[in-house]
Amino acid sequence: MTHNTIRVIVADDHTVMRAGVLALMAPETSVVIVGEAGNGKEAVELVQALTPDVALLDLRMPVMDGVEATAQIVASGAPTRVLILTTYDTDVEIERAVEAGAVGYLLKDTSREQLVEAIRSASRGETVLAPKVAQRLVARMRRPTPVALTARELDVLNAVADGLSNADIGRRLIIGEATVKTHLLRVFAKLDVSDRTHAVVVALDRGLLVRPDRDAPTAI
Repeated sequence: MTHNTIRVIVADDHTVMRAGVLALMAPETSVVIVGEAGNGKEAVELVQALTPDVALLDLRMPVMDGVEATAQIVASGAPTRVLILTTYDTDVEIERAVEAGAVGYLLKDTSREQLVEAIRSASRGETVLAPKVAQRLVARMRRPTPVALTARELDVLNAVADGLSNADIGRRLIIGEATVKTHLLRVFAKLDVSDRTHAVVVALDRGLLVRPDRDAPTAI
């Protein structure tokens, strides 16, 4: 084992999967598997005992899953970098792993060359994401930030959708016309619109207004 060799442990509850990783890494002289674990608890214990450079963890394992194992490894202060290798690519799974402190997230269809390069990058503390995972994260970041309207702002917007004037809205809600205008201005700012009709259309499109028993909003 040379000074530049990257020491890795593999944690997966499927023996065949662990054997597959060992077989993939066998030709690679710069990476050596120094330990195997069948669950997250064993992975944490191996990290404590061996202090590997990289812990290659599955997500769903018995006794302790990969997320909890990641969190414990990171919390222990060990220099070991955690790299997730799993079949699951949902937003929830990805977020849980990243929030726990994993530096990378790969899927089990990763090629040997990609896995080796990912292990090298992870050992340097660099972020490593499978292309599918990266696409999901980018798509999530591009989604509009959810807008929260107050109950009173929703009351006012519903009244606008009913075709009521500011004066009529004030009488319905028993508030002053100036207060109605203030609520509308806040709604416009939150929805990034400049008129009443557009505010209703955007609110309906985003599911902020639910009006199953009413006709389409009246243009004001």
